[in-house]
Amino acid sequence: MPQAQPPIVDPDLLAALLALAHDRLDRTGPDHCVVLGISGSQGSGKTTLARALATASTAQGIATACLSLDDLYLTRAERLELSAKVHPLLATRGVPGTHDVSLGLRVIDALDRGETVVLPRFDKARDDRRPPAETDRVPAGTRLLIFEGWCLGARPEPAETLARAVNALETEADADGRWRTYVNDVLGGPYAALWARIDALVLLRAPDFETVVRWRQEQERALRAQTRAADGSTPGIMDDEGVRRFVAFYERITRNLLAEREPRADLIVSLDAARHPVAMTVGSGTTGSGRTQ
Repeated sequence: MPQAQPPIVDPDLLAALLALAHDRLDRTGPDHCVVLGISGSQGSGKTTLARALATASTAQGIATACLSLDDLYLTRAERLELSAKVHPLLATRGVPGTHDVSLGLRVIDALDRGETVVLPRFDKARDDRRPPAETDRVPAGTRLLIFEGWCLGARPEPAETLARAVNALETEADADGRWRTYVNDVLGGPYAALWARIDALVLLRAPDFETVVRWRQEQERALRAQTRAADGSTPGIMDDEGVRRFVAFYERITRNLLAEREPRADLIVSLDAARHPVAMTVGSGTTGSGRTQ
């Protein structure tokens, strides 16, 4: 059986990311691990792009590792405890507040010290973190960490807009706003500290939120085709309406990211409905910690 071909990544976009990585590597010097963030909504292609960039940078002799924000999810037991103490919606992984931010900071700190690091990995099928034996070890001296996630660089919003529900999920399951207030608060606290460790941020900007929903539905349909059981069922795979409800957890922050006039990103990549980059714009680049000289 012939092997499946990897997804094609726009060569101009890949070249732009490589140039950005080289620029930060040159500016930080050999004693730091550069963190290049790729932010993009669900289905935008950020994971595919991160892998292509890692392959290209490794081929150029740059010791590179990849980490997803998803790999930092709290364990299932931790999220269930959080849902009992704060709000039931926090049992569902995804939004700020459901990640172990301190774990992410420890990983970046260890890479920055030039140490060998065991990267956390999350198993979505188990809805839990993988045991250490199933994680990835990256060698000492790693120079580039490609960090991708759906809400990298997101900022908290003002109280007056936070008070208004944006969808049925918020109206029905978060009528008093406790869930979204908690999410908003951690964005301005622990997550801001994590974003500050990003030396360069690339934002993949979708055309609109409805396109994001469609992209996520396409992903789930592909999973259904790949995982159909002998009896024809597709356990654990969402239908289109299930996807729409799931994406509702992400809607508020996704809409805010899409609406920002001046995203705190170094490179803003505007995508069309087919995920093709149609424009690349240099941004304000104010997310990082300022380690570059």
